[in-house]
Amino acid sequence: MKQLFTIFLLSFLVFGCKSKSSEATEKTTEAQPFVWEAANVYFMLTDRFYNGNKQNDLNYDRTKEPAKLRGFMGGDMAGITQKIKEGYFDDLGVNAIWFSPVLEQIHDSTDEGTGNTYAFHGYWTKDWTQFDANFGTEADFAALIETAHEHGIRILMDVVMNHTGPVTENDPVWNNTWVRTEPGCTYQNYDSAVSCTLVKNLPDVLTNSNEAVALPTPLVEKWKAEGRYEQELKELDAFFEKTGLVKSPKNYIIKWLTDYVREYGVDGYRVDTVKHVEESAWNALNQQAQIAFSDWKKAHPEAVLDDNNFFMLGELYGYGIDSKRFYDFGDKKVDYYANGFDNLINFQFKYDAKKDYESIFSKYDNILHNDLKGKSVMNYISSHDDGDPFDKARTKPYESATKLLLTPGISQIYYGDETKRPLIIEGTNGDATLRSFMNWDKMNDAETKALLQHWQKLGQFRKAHPAVGAGKHTMISQSPYTFSRTYHNDTVVVGLDLAKGKKVIPVGKQFENGAEITDHYSGKTATVENGKITIDSEFSIVLLHE
Repeated sequence: MKQLFTIFLLSFLVFGCKSKSSEATEKTTEAQPFVWEAANVYFMLTDRFYNGNKQNDLNYDRTKEPAKLRGFMGGDMAGITQKIKEGYFDDLGVNAIWFSPVLEQIHDSTDEGTGNTYAFHGYWTKDWTQFDANFGTEADFAALIETAHEHGIRILMDVVMNHTGPVTENDPVWNNTWVRTEPGCTYQNYDSAVSCTLVKNLPDVLTNSNEAVALPTPLVEKWKAEGRYEQELKELDAFFEKTGLVKSPKNYIIKWLTDYVREYGVDGYRVDTVKHVEESAWNALNQQAQIAFSDWKKAHPEAVLDDNNFFMLGELYGYGIDSKRFYDFGDKKVDYYANGFDNLINFQFKYDAKKDYESIFSKYDNILHNDLKGKSVMNYISSHDDGDPFDKARTKPYESATKLLLTPGISQIYYGDETKRPLIIEGTNGDATLRSFMNWDKMNDAETKALLQHWQKLGQFRKAHPAVGAGKHTMISQSPYTFSRTYHNDTVVVGLDLAKGKKVIPVGKQFENGAEITDHYSGKTATVENGKITIDSEFSIVLLHE
């Protein structure tokens, strides 16, 4: 597929100046290992985050005029890397990044009723073996992962196995041994949600097929034109000979996807359209990804961050934490946690977030430590394809941060949650309104700075203390509202909706009398007396640790 990229001299890596906040976080995380169940994930559309290389903004003759927010805008992998180097994610307490797919997309645009649209979002794959020039190169991908790892940040690669990109004049349909173009999904039962095309003109890969097939003609012609057909064939033959897998459509794609793990050290996948693919295919992907991750670790012992296994997060549209382990198709219930996945995106959190703190926290604690023990969910308040987020008008940005970052489970910040990037854009159709360019121009505004600082304090606290996301929740006092979280030897106490100024906070038996406690939010310290501490700060929140 690609030769392993082995540049990375020390001069290329980032050991530059770090903010005091990130230094403090580093000191507090030394004794606390990274735990996926408590991760603070940042998700961005690669094209909409930051333009790190303006030389790659136009490729493949993508010159047609797109509908509003439906064309490429210049964001790329180099832009993400630059922001990692600058410490943006360190300051936010982010320890995992998920960015939208960066593999080669269809070259042309489509118009399926929402206006002329290019594949800026990354979900219309043309070639699983190559990066899209608009997003960057092999070197850019390698640099992004290497730099992230230097900052203790894991990388979740967004992967698609369900479908190819739409058919256009320049992007022909693959052979019928590879894809189906009908019927469309009707969601009446399991088969009508899996053995069908997700939407019109989105060819569905025959992931249910266990028959050996030849490579699709359009891909063969493309590789021959690029002068790499023989090399690709050689690598494919080696993979299938080693694994003993059948040359079925899903296994070809599994080979291509796991190459990025084996060659670059990708830490996990965010998997697209989970319920539209047979669960056996996800098991197969997970099995090969685990092998690839182990291979990478053996080949790069100096770069290994921890002993965690490869991580798989699923986008099972419509899944909510109340469903616990099962998704119900009507005629069949499937446990995706038993079929390759460590975590599922929780589409229900935006509704639960309307409740009071204790109702949310105790509910999630109960489910995660019982029905989903050993697994988890990922909560979000806004996303790239959810037209009804928790706070679409951005009128509750502080509450959004507090609830998202303090709720048990994984937290997912969608780019611009922390800066009030608008989610209502006039003149757009469909999901485009959720996908404006990151509002970097607002970073110097006083309002943005204050809000960002709130997200940073909460994010750093979550990163430093896995107890926040993965620990056992216990309410200490209803009024003033305080609770504790405990995970192994990590214990924190949090107080919310407190009085501003001088306040007495009960800490229960979580900290011994005489212990000196730090409030991460204000930076002030206090000594425990009779199971209580007194903090005098201008804030209504305390984040306490010993």
